[in-house]
Amino acid sequence: MKNAFLLPSPRTATALAIRKAVMPDIHDLLDLINGYAASGIMLPRTEFEMSENIRDFTVAFDEGRLVGCGALHFYTPTSAEVRSLAVIEDYKHTGAGRAIVKALEQEALDAGLESIFAFTYVQEFFRKLGFVEVERGELPLKAWRDCLRCPKFHCCDEIAMLKMLREEAHPRPLQTEPFHELVQLPTVHH
Repeated sequence: MKNAFLLPSPRTATALAIRKAVMPDIHDLLDLINGYAASGIMLPRTEFEMSENIRDFTVAFDEGRLVGCGALHFYTPTSAEVRSLAVIEDYKHTGAGRAIVKALEQEALDAGLESIFAFTYVQEFFRKLGFVEVERGELPLKAWRDCLRCPKFHCCDEIAMLKMLREEAHPRPLQTEPFHELVQLPTVHH
């Protein structure tokens, strides 16, 4: 399996396989992501969206069972978002999520990116991986595109987290384009 690596499995005598997602993974990915979406923790995804973005995803498998996923979605020539990070309940606090984020971080480094960011409810998890909390305005505004369809758009409680991948890149601002050119805000009619 190209670009796969193994991590000791927390639940079995085998090892977790961490690899890029492929089209046959879509239904398992949808089950995992939309399970979290049903409880308001993640945005729901459709089969069409998953098909369109399957190359963004990295997955973790244990004995043929999908146990976690995460995506690296590119927004600018220098930054990408870690999103749709999910691990099944039995694999939380086992290192599966950490392994997925580390694989995404390596992918970002291989692509020559300067930073990765995430919007999260579990900032301590990301903090342990070297991310720092930042103001949303420091992140590329294109990332907010998904926010427009979120039910929490006007009262978002997610925390913006950023990890610089190259020290020399830190002084350069991430946001390079004005908001009005990137996102059309919905009009509210009363």
